[in-house]
Amino acid sequence: MQEISQAASYTLKFINQTQRSIFLTGKAGTGKTTLLREIIQSTHKNTVVVAPTGIAALNAGGVTVHSMFQLPFAGFIPDFQSEAQFSDTVKFETKSTLVRHFRMNAIKKAVIQNMELLIIDEVSMLRADLLDAIDFTMRSIRKKNDQPFGGVQVLFIGDLLQLPPVIRNEEWDTLRKYYNGKFFFHSHVIQQYPPLYIELSKIFRQTDDRFINILNNLRNNRIDAEDIKSLNEFVKPDFDLKKNKGYITLTTHNHKADSMNAQALQDLDGKLVTYQPEIVGDFPEKIFPVEHSLQLKIGAQVMFVKNDISPEKNYFNGKMGIIKSLSEREILVNFPEENKTIEVERYEWKNIRYFIDPNTKEVEEENLGTFTHYPLKLAWAITVHKSQGLTFDKAAIDVSQVFMPGQAYVALSRLRSLNGLILLSPLQMNGISNDQDVMTYSNNKASEDLLSQSLQKETQRFIHNYLRNSFDWANLSQEWRNHQYSYNEDAEKSEKSKHRIWAKRQAEIIEKLVEPASKFMRQLDSLFYAEEFNIQFILERINAAYDYFLKPMDGMEFEILWKLEEVKRVKKAKQFFQELYALEEMHTKAILRLMKAKLLIEIVASDKEICKENLDSQEIKSYKFKKLEFIKAEFKKTNATLVEEEYETERYLPKKKEKKEPKKSTVEETYELWLDKNTIKEIAEIRKLTNQTIAGHIAKLIEAEKVSIADVLPDERIREIALIFKGYEEESLTPLKEKYGDQFTWDELKFYKASLKV
Repeated sequence: MQEISQAASYTLKFINQTQRSIFLTGKAGTGKTTLLREIIQSTHKNTVVVAPTGIAALNAGGVTVHSMFQLPFAGFIPDFQSEAQFSDTVKFETKSTLVRHFRMNAIKKAVIQNMELLIIDEVSMLRADLLDAIDFTMRSIRKKNDQPFGGVQVLFIGDLLQLPPVIRNEEWDTLRKYYNGKFFFHSHVIQQYPPLYIELSKIFRQTDDRFINILNNLRNNRIDAEDIKSLNEFVKPDFDLKKNKGYITLTTHNHKADSMNAQALQDLDGKLVTYQPEIVGDFPEKIFPVEHSLQLKIGAQVMFVKNDISPEKNYFNGKMGIIKSLSEREILVNFPEENKTIEVERYEWKNIRYFIDPNTKEVEEENLGTFTHYPLKLAWAITVHKSQGLTFDKAAIDVSQVFMPGQAYVALSRLRSLNGLILLSPLQMNGISNDQDVMTYSNNKASEDLLSQSLQKETQRFIHNYLRNSFDWANLSQEWRNHQYSYNEDAEKSEKSKHRIWAKRQAEIIEKLVEPASKFMRQLDSLFYAEEFNIQFILERINAAYDYFLKPMDGMEFEILWKLEEVKRVKKAKQFFQELYALEEMHTKAILRLMKAKLLIEIVASDKEICKENLDSQEIKSYKFKKLEFIKAEFKKTNATLVEEEYETERYLPKKKEKKEPKKSTVEETYELWLDKNTIKEIAEIRKLTNQTIAGHIAKLIEAEKVSIADVLPDERIREIALIFKGYEEESLTPLKEKYGDQFTWDELKFYKASLKV
């Protein structure tokens, strides 16, 4: 990560050490996206990432707000009116009608119930009414109506001076009766429970103090005649973009940018080459991150739309280049100012969904499908809207049309310095001011003193609540009682009725634990509220309580898992099995929480950082898995004569999820599967990628000396390829491929070329 600022450090600590919701903002180029990735990698909390649009969600590595919370595409009226309101042009849901959409599948409901941290990226685009709908949904599903977002910590990320929410006039005519404004901070939940406002101030994109001051004044509605005069020094209305390569034009309208790109491509001589994406699995068209068809010619001006994830870091999001060579399986891009040419690799975007690991109760990601394409787009022109998040060395800005609030700031802040700026028309004072509501809200920024004091207080509160809630089994006990009473409604000769005594015994065990657990919670309260906070004594008390409670809780876990092993073999017992399965889910979660509480207090008492690395316990992760393995082995011994098909024991179980993909680079993931003796074809099937993409990974691994070409190609084939490479010094493989045609495949040529760099 870039050199971390004080504000970024506080953000990480608040996320890992407290329950306080945060609004994280910052000027363009302050590293919000980088910090987001750091938080996701380092937090110990069950985390879900959402964003208002499909593209924003894809870039953040999450899912859309609407898909996660199953919200209809309609406005939200935050009260219990009996019916939805709609006309030919607008529709509104209410709290009453939104409840009808809560018929979620078990997977999605489990994710919401087990969620500990919700990250909402690009929150500048999130409407106030939509945030209230999220809040209402989470409170309802988590059954915690008295807590904002059902008790989940929320991290809001975004720059409110960039892309604003979109509300049509006919929608606002109704919503204005309930809201004072359209931004997320106008929502009822934020008005009642304001998040801590943290702003990243260290700018990584610009280093020119003069330019930074102008941008700050523009951002804060303090731009004056002197600033305008400084910017207008760069006005060149007759600037020839064709003669001055490397400049991208920023304009306000899509049709203008598209027209400029299409015309510039058409003006180039040479053959037009079209590239299509490789799509595997489920990847809806509405979230395609780049155009489906990429049309290029040699000499085309392009920019990269992603950062290079390889160690070489050859390009960044927004870096410009010129197409030097094109063929069916090879694109070479030249960076003239660096006198450097690189081969562009395809990039993999994943469409994910969240689910809960049944053994660890952690939020995991399932890869539904991949979209693999070259991370390039034509770059003679782009809209200000689509330039958000990009960095340019050179840009010609067309401000001939009136800017919306924030557009001037977004456009200018894309540049690294004034040296790369061209204004195609003078900048006017009118039409560039930012939204006054946003400017007023920015006054809520927390000072460093407030952050320091709040962190200490909130950390102690977080530890207290985490420990206390780890012994709160009132709901679990009630569920066991409900289960016990449900036997009275069942027929005497049903399968379920045979287990009546067993259920009564379990309900009695948990009920006997609730009272001493409640006493211990009261003891924790007195210890945390004491004037002298003694963490070592609290550690001793937690360890003693852990030893006292774990044995009976663990015994119940064995009982219910054994009972599930029995019942899943019985026909016509699906409903009974599902009742037991739901109880087991709650019980396992309670035990894992108890184990995590013990680990948390040990970390705090040792003065270690509360983070994923320190709270990552193999004992916790393997607890249920080991118990299941033991029970299965014992069950087989007890029922040695039992002969059964696998489907008979799996008939009631939820569908198994794919193994969680490790948070490693895509090439490293391929390498691990290669070491397991999988073929290229098998790896492609496992990873939901094409053979071509995996072959590209293998080429990289050969170049890195992790894979030998002899393990990929037969010796005789290597000797044949070596002969045609003798004396060949071209950067591109295209001439070689054209000369030998189908005699050698693209993959074979790339494998051998990679081996030459060893």
